[in-house]
Amino acid sequence: MPGAPPPQRPHGPHWLTAGSLLLVLWPAAAALDVYTPGTLEVLNGTEARLKCTFSSDVPLGKQTTVSWLFRPQEKGPDESVFYFHEGAYPPTTGRFSGRVTWDGNAAKGDASILVWRVSPTDNGTFVCQVRNPPDVDGGLSEIQLRVVLTVSFSEIHVLALTIGCACALMIVVVIVVVVCRHQRKTRQERTAETVETEL
Repeated sequence: MPGAPPPQRPHGPHWLTAGSLLLVLWPAAAALDVYTPGTLEVLNGTEARLKCTFSSDVPLGKQTTVSWLFRPQEKGPDESVFYFHEGAYPPTTGRFSGRVTWDGNAAKGDASILVWRVSPTDNGTFVCQVRNPPDVDGGLSEIQLRVVLTVSFSEIHVLALTIGCACALMIVVVIVVVVCRHQRKTRQERTAETVETEL
């Protein structure tokens, strides 16, 4: 008795391997980008606004969390600075207790905080980390904070001073020109009066 014919393997585009099926069904990873200014110089005793913004391919909502950490300039463990998840959770112990407030808007991609009464002991690296599932790994960015005892002249200050001096110089030149013209006109009038008197 002849045996049954072997089953035929499907051909063409209808055949999908298990690996291909997984690739089709597996969702693409979302992108999460975090931005900070990189460096910040603040006068001793004032407040420092640590700006941190972020964008995500996943809609922002209740799953969004923000964590701020501090790495001191001197060697030591990282310290928690601030935590946000549907509300602000400032630290209750440590060097930042009572000195940090939320100054952002997570729904709009702003994770900024304010650090009050900064001192040289706050010199170091502040890390802003944002998680927004399914961005499981999250994203982070750093700010190098430098607390100074006196304000140093930055390039912006120098530019502003240069522009101010240039404007002041222009005003002085205009005043000198106006005064000279007025004096010249006065001398001409006096000369004309003298000639008429002699005639």
